[in-house]
Amino acid sequence: MNKIKITPVILSGGSGTRLWPISRSLYPKQLLPLVSDKTMIQETISRVNDPAIFNDAIFIANEEHRFIIAEQLRSIGFNETKIILEPEGRNTAPAAAIAAIQIQKSDPNGLMLIMPSDHVISKNLVFKKAIETASLAAHDHNFLVTFGIIPDKPETGYGYIKRGGEIEDIDGCNLVERFVEKPNLETAESYVKGGYYYWNSGIFLFPTALYLEILAANEPEMLAACQKAMENAENDMTFIRPDRKSFLSSPSNSIDYAVMEKTDKAAVVPVDMGWNDVGSWNALWEISEKDENNNVISGDVISHDSKNCMMKTDGPALATVGLDNLIVVATKDAVLVCDKDKTQDVKTIVDKLKASGRDEHISHTVVYRPWGSYQTSDIDERFQVKRLVVNPGQILSLQMHHHRAEHWVVVKGSAEVTIDDKTSTLSENESCYIPIGAKHRLSNPGKIPLYIIEVQSGSYLGEDDIVRFEDTYGRS
Repeated sequence: MNKIKITPVILSGGSGTRLWPISRSLYPKQLLPLVSDKTMIQETISRVNDPAIFNDAIFIANEEHRFIIAEQLRSIGFNETKIILEPEGRNTAPAAAIAAIQIQKSDPNGLMLIMPSDHVISKNLVFKKAIETASLAAHDHNFLVTFGIIPDKPETGYGYIKRGGEIEDIDGCNLVERFVEKPNLETAESYVKGGYYYWNSGIFLFPTALYLEILAANEPEMLAACQKAMENAENDMTFIRPDRKSFLSSPSNSIDYAVMEKTDKAAVVPVDMGWNDVGSWNALWEISEKDENNNVISGDVISHDSKNCMMKTDGPALATVGLDNLIVVATKDAVLVCDKDKTQDVKTIVDKLKASGRDEHISHTVVYRPWGSYQTSDIDERFQVKRLVVNPGQILSLQMHHHRAEHWVVVKGSAEVTIDDKTSTLSENESCYIPIGAKHRLSNPGKIPLYIIEVQSGSYLGEDDIVRFEDTYGRS
């Protein structure tokens, strides 16, 4: 492999709506352990954890996921990973642009590997070999390289890439003849039979300078907006915040449309690396381990005379009788029953939840915060009961509420509590009362998680009734 190292740019802006109900906008599929004991985002960064080939990775994420991502990276040893926070999603082309601008600050001739955070690649050695080929085309021949997945079946859910002629002196790399939108089944069958078409993986390896040069020629407004956003960016711990107003002035477009389809410098490396975008429940069923009845079972499931199904529960016991070719997924607040051949349509359910003003597409019953999590166990008019889990060493904001009082009961661990000017320590089975309007703060000074039962009472119990005076996580 050539000596120049590559900076991985991992895109983590998706919401994974087709994997509802386990994937929600505040906790999407890249943050979930779908194929191993690691989450998808942990699998992705581990895949490029090779200092002989790669520089430290850069993440492009949104504000709402920042602390969850940082904690998941920290838990596997990536403590200083840079995370660029998009003020709002503008598709992949602006995301790649702000990453390229960031990389060029230290390496004007750098290469970047752009990859989604929620894909499966089971053949890591094949993946690295394909990167070696792509880096030769990008560094030595100044090509924008994408990775085409050699198809093993006609697939109507992916776009395709048609290969052109070979690039001189680089085995296994071709010019891109054209990109094709998602085809119908008959067309997909002809693509697979012909052998010249590959699935579009959405993974790219670019010279940063060439990418920005082609943006300047074809998307000057986008490039100008991204440059200004990064010029006025703020640094906050490991987070980089591009200027909001500048970034939102950028047009929204994908890398394919903004760059790859507008250049004669597009190349493709065909590869069979065990790739799957896990874009639906059926895709997850296909790559998961199955029992003797061809079922994928996870959680407290009791099954009789069922076959070719995925049955998963994160909450109640799930019992099935006589099912065939179905997806059945239960969480604590939702159940999905779906024909396995219709899993692409789960997104329609999410759209209906949004349109009806419901919130089951937004968050689980457990809501994650930078300090830990909370779960509502009971709620009615004028009262709400929550279970708080505060991680060791973490501290909530100094805050007050205009419309509610709170009672805290420590059930496990030790709590340091500030109420107005008084700070005290509470042990297990001890409690305190926070009146309406009192400034208060909760922290966990111990080495084990702190469990609190919180009882809220008052005329309004919404999460927006919080006035923050100080906050470790920059939310005040």
